[in-house]
Amino acid sequence: MQIQASQDAVPGDAIPECPRAAALGLRLRPMTPEDMGFLHELYASTREWELAPLPWSSEQKAAFVDMQFRVQHSHYMKHYPDALWLIIELEGEAAGRLYLERWPAEHRIIDISLMPAMRNRGFGSALLGDLLDEAAACARAVGIHVEKTNPALRLYRRLGFEIAEDKGVYDLLKWRPPAQ
Repeated sequence: MQIQASQDAVPGDAIPECPRAAALGLRLRPMTPEDMGFLHELYASTREWELAPLPWSSEQKAAFVDMQFRVQHSHYMKHYPDALWLIIELEGEAAGRLYLERWPAEHRIIDISLMPAMRNRGFGSALLGDLLDEAAACARAVGIHVEKTNPALRLYRRLGFEIAEDKGVYDLLKWRPPAQ
């Protein structure tokens, strides 16, 4: 028996069910104002490799990261007002973030990132696999913008994402569900 996917199978504000991630001890919860310090630290960790070779002082790098974090956060809030703003937790401790918008034809991962100690442990693969399963159940594509130099590109390609559009520094990657 084939089940026809419904366009509204997943409410836009429902926290994704993530059985693979849960099996690894991860859970998702809504972001709160108290998470801003953690989110700033997480953002800084994603920029370390980029800033390391610059001849700036520690104070200059910190000021740059602070400004970039605020601009990015403001941009996301303005341009994705209906998104889910989620904190990824491991054993009750903040470990990453997942920002997700569900559109009628696509689920857009606005951002997914993990703290350095959480990377390369299978957590990202599990979360992404769960998100792809959810989108497939609704017959929706999944999109994400990824910097061309991001090491996670290997993971996205392995999961079946393909370049849909060259956006300069970023590529818009898309994953399409298998034909039903």
